[in-house]
Amino acid sequence: MSTLTILRPDDWHLHVRDGAAMASVVPFTARQFARAVIMPNLKPPVTTVKQAGAYRQRILQAVPAGLSFEPLMSIYLTDRTSAAEIHAARNSGFVIGAKLYPAGATTNSDAGVTSIERIFPALAAMEECGLVFQVHGEVTDQDIDVFDRECVFIDRTLARVAEKFPKLKIVFEHVTTREAVQFVTSSRPGIGATVTPQHLLLNRNAIFQGGIRPHNYCLPVLKRERDRRALVEAATGDDARFFLGTDSAPHARHTKEHACGCAGIFSAHAAIELYAEAFEQAGRLDRLEAFASLRGPDFYGLPRNTTRITLEKSAWTPPASYPFAADDLVPFRAGESIAWRLT
Repeated sequence: MSTLTILRPDDWHLHVRDGAAMASVVPFTARQFARAVIMPNLKPPVTTVKQAGAYRQRILQAVPAGLSFEPLMSIYLTDRTSAAEIHAARNSGFVIGAKLYPAGATTNSDAGVTSIERIFPALAAMEECGLVFQVHGEVTDQDIDVFDRECVFIDRTLARVAEKFPKLKIVFEHVTTREAVQFVTSSRPGIGATVTPQHLLLNRNAIFQGGIRPHNYCLPVLKRERDRRALVEAATGDDARFFLGTDSAPHARHTKEHACGCAGIFSAHAAIELYAEAFEQAGRLDRLEAFASLRGPDFYGLPRNTTRITLEKSAWTPPASYPFAADDLVPFRAGESIAWRLT
């Protein structure tokens, strides 16, 4: 197959930062995706509908002329998120979810939830009104191995929430383990998961090949090869609960190449091409459209896109870096060949 035409996809998990940095990265997403769920972990975080609306307008201003792109917003859950704010989010018309960041789990999560019980009133309101619960699924206990934090979170927290709120729609974001795949496939209806390109293409060896590779460091961290294989099987299979979410997370080069480097991989420059490569390697390129363009809107109850994009089998090499406000950022697979190109 030398070309592939699919319905225009959506990105159901994306970081774009703010200000001049945001203006540097939004065009990458807008050229290939019709919509994207924008993560709210700014500093300070986007905790209210009013803040989400203002952030949405700033994103729209960064979309290049001639491109059609819709940011879908989330609000950041805290110990104090009220049921009234949840209902306002649902009624806004532009907020489609609320995001759980366990305090200390990842970038700008210090204002996150300290105990899941503290947000039970908010979760009850979300279940009542149909707002999607978007979950960064890791425990943060220092005595838990970093490679086990997703699995422990399933046992301690996620399984309990799914049972206590049986009608709550849950997206287990950027799943990384075989156990997470098994949890979703064995769960009740209304529980889905996003899968990133890096977790389909890399295992944890990629962080250490020839030395520390800071630009392959993300959270949740890359896992074992058996986990990568399980993710590929889920993404390329027939279960409609697994769909595209890049978790593209830009950081300035100097904050990645640092004694205590930031977690996050920037993939927005080549996201759909990277997914095409992973699906082709699995011999399931015919399943890319379902994963990228159909399952996400179906899960969220939104209409599917009607326009199309075309990919061609034409190798290209991303540059060593892209401008990022006054700094630069290193993209995923910088200086390495990517097999597919968006025409």
